[in-house]
Amino acid sequence: MTLSIIALTPGGAELARRLGQSLPDVCLYLPDRLRAEDRCCYYREPLAELLPRLFAQGDALCCIMSTGIVARLLAPHLRGKAVDPAVVVMDEAGEFAISLFSGHLGGANELARQLAQLSGGRAVITTATDVNGLPAWDDVARQAGMVVEPVRNIKRLNSMLLHGEKIALVDRQGRISRHFSGVSGVFASANFSSALHAGATGMVFVTHRLIPTLDKHPDLLLLRPRDLVVGIGCNRGTSADEIESVVLQELKRAFLSMASVACLATITDKADEAGLNEFARRHSLPVEHHEAAVLNQVQTPTPESAHVMAAVGARGVCEPAAILSAGGGQLLVAKQKRGNVTVAIAEKAVIGDQ
Repeated sequence: MTLSIIALTPGGAELARRLGQSLPDVCLYLPDRLRAEDRCCYYREPLAELLPRLFAQGDALCCIMSTGIVARLLAPHLRGKAVDPAVVVMDEAGEFAISLFSGHLGGANELARQLAQLSGGRAVITTATDVNGLPAWDDVARQAGMVVEPVRNIKRLNSMLLHGEKIALVDRQGRISRHFSGVSGVFASANFSSALHAGATGMVFVTHRLIPTLDKHPDLLLLRPRDLVVGIGCNRGTSADEIESVVLQELKRAFLSMASVACLATITDKADEAGLNEFARRHSLPVEHHEAAVLNQVQTPTPESAHVMAAVGARGVCEPAAILSAGGGQLLVAKQKRGNVTVAIAEKAVIGDQ
């Protein structure tokens, strides 16, 4: 997470510099009138332009100024807890670090605690679960690198936690269950079917599987682990639209969620493939590339392709690439060829207690 620290006054600039010395991936924004020979970013533009610009970039913000200023300038630009970055407000003495926006999914609560520890001050956090010492579903999901679906159900499931209502948690890989050990009302279910018949008020599923008619279940929250790898092969010049259409189609056919895709995998020869790279950018996904010789060492269910061997020197691309990037994990979707695109999907191997 990139952190932008913005100050207005000499005292605030002093605190910003002190914090910046202890934090990675940080950029300090100070008024031009306080310019010094250092690596800070000095701004002349009005704060009413600077703050929304940094907010739109998705940077976490630490604003060393009054809460009122920040709230007024950013309120028109708020889009929702699923997409807004963390915003923390501090006084220039460093006595308080206030989690203002996106406390859980954006990580503002955690950031406020970190900044308060560095300044010797106190974190001010008002989300109900934190105040009551409970692990909120969305906060735990963020820490585990999971996507929450649907976001609108978070409030209801967190409210159930606060009231100790029965919540069935299906977490077959044990990714988050330890956080809720001993939490009143939360109990483990072995699978979806048992959870549905357990008489619970709410349900939380940790899964990469699609759930039909999700919009009809306000008491259900899905936490999407990023544990799928999509292996892709394509003809030279294939468009991003065609690649996207095929990938989404195959995910849907296999009842797998796009939100659980951790990365794309392909052969090194495709590193400059414009359509593939554009598709990756659209979905903010990294692309891992594998040499043909390495791909050829992987056992796959689909026979060697003479066409692929002649073109890139590999017996296959999408299947071995998916398996390699999944750490040798299980192939969930074997090679599917649609037009100019081949796709395979693998599940990442679970290592230890994740």
